[in-house]
Amino acid sequence: MRHLRAAFRFVLLFIATFGVYGVWLALSFFIPNKVYWRQIILGWWASSFVRIANCEIEVVGTPPKAPFFLVANHLGYFDIPVVRAAVKGVFVAKHDIEEWPCMGAMIRNMGTIYVNRARRRDIPRAGAEVIERLSDGEGVIVFPEGTSSKGETVLPFNSSFLAFAAQTDVPVSYLSISYRTPTGEPPPSESICWWDDTPFLKHILGLLALSRSTAILNFGDEPIVNPDRKQLASELREQVAKRFIPMM
Repeated sequence: MRHLRAAFRFVLLFIATFGVYGVWLALSFFIPNKVYWRQIILGWWASSFVRIANCEIEVVGTPPKAPFFLVANHLGYFDIPVVRAAVKGVFVAKHDIEEWPCMGAMIRNMGTIYVNRARRRDIPRAGAEVIERLSDGEGVIVFPEGTSSKGETVLPFNSSFLAFAAQTDVPVSYLSISYRTPTGEPPPSESICWWDDTPFLKHILGLLALSRSTAILNFGDEPIVNPDRKQLASELREQVAKRFIPMM
């Protein structure tokens, strides 16, 4: 039964992903306000993914309204549709995702900002792109841990990408992401968090095999402003950790 459920949902997700992207490609040639419609299309995809996976989203606190700069802990690729279903924004992602066949271009066309954290010169470029998106009225979401985890704790935040926020006094909102799965099903540290060498296809089929799941999104009360990027990273990580629910 689990295998049939996973296969059926995967087919639905495939159709939804490429169907929604096909609509965007068709519209992008003549629509006047690409930013607005890109957000609509991305929202459709995120909501479709969450519904297909039968994930319930519990929101604690008040999500920020665009434009905003939002940081969150990172547990795996499922964070993206879950967070995007709750707030309107685009994401900052590692540069190697851009090299994924087909998907890299699709993700880029949905407004994703790629950054190579290993190259110092690329960080200011990405920061400038974030400011441009904020000026266009969009929200921007980043995972400053720099990697995903198995949900034991919140990893230290990389301060390098917060440099532009510190230098320009951009208020930074924050969010804690946690998951629950039903009793008798694989724990979220195995079925939702993607942190080890498990192949992507195997992992997503495991996620889609779950009968249901719950995502807990706990938003902070007030954005944080700090001209020191390291202090800013530390404050944000502390606030996210306070709201985080370990999954081990």
